[in-house]
Amino acid sequence: MLQPPHSSLQVAAVPAQRVPVRDRDQDAPWHTEAVCRRDEAGLFFAPSKEPTAARLSREEAAKRVCARCPVMVECREHALLQPEPYGVWGGLTAAERRVVLARRRRRDVELKKAAGAGRIAQAG
Repeated sequence: MLQPPHSSLQVAAVPAQRVPVRDRDQDAPWHTEAVCRRDEAGLFFAPSKEPTAARLSREEAAKRVCARCPVMVECREHALLQPEPYGVWGGLTAAERRVVLARRRRRDVELKKAAGAGRIAQAG
């Protein structure tokens, strides 16, 4: 499994706007350019027994870091494909990533149904 760009604590976040992927050395892994490598790792992962208000505040701060990151899209896709169960990755919390994954699954099911209906209509 890929090492997280930020330290190995654990946290979550809300959809940030899509940031264009910038040109960079294609031989270097995406996480070498992650802004969170330079920031406080504790911002991205929850300490145990963190109060809700503190968690929400910390997550919003982490999302602000993500919003200015040149590899936010790559980070988000990594967290969705792994899937990463904890932390803020690519501007999304673990709960937000679960929602994105559920929507993707529903979309895939609907696309398969539509493709199947199209084949039946063509055969008839």
